[in-house]
Amino acid sequence: MMKIKLDDLVEQFEFANESSISYFNKTTGEIHLIPEEVERYAEQNIEDDDFIPEWEKEIIPISKNIQQNPDNYVPLPNQFYIDEYSIMKRFCLSLVDEQLREVMYSSIKGSGAFQRFKNNIHHYGIADYWYKYKDEALKELAKRWCEENNIEFY
Repeated sequence: MMKIKLDDLVEQFEFANESSISYFNKTTGEIHLIPEEVERYAEQNIEDDDFIPEWEKEIIPISKNIQQNPDNYVPLPNQFYIDEYSIMKRFCLSLVDEQLREVMYSSIKGSGAFQRFKNNIHHYGIADYWYKYKDEALKELAKRWCEENNIEFY
């Protein structure tokens, strides 16, 4: 089995969303991001593909290969596994300054939490600290995912 580059895995974690799935090819070591609609096109064997953008047409054969050879691929975690909200919460609770910790923790409660959090990290000048914290948290998640799937990383 091929090894996976940890930084590439973390980068894919950044893109995790409901409308696509990334796969690690165990034989080539490549990571493929497959949008939901491309997966549907691959399943349907569409003959008139004039409406499909060229970049999606290039991914359809990869999606078909994933469907036909599922043992060669491992799906990467989705946004629920990654749970950025929990990372934000841990970050807020890790802040040493008690007043800042309270402000940041309050900012992630209720509707609009992500935008308030983003605004506050810039307002309070802690954006660099946040991005470093998040990167480390994602690296730890990536290592755990690799271990869970018996995938070596470098």
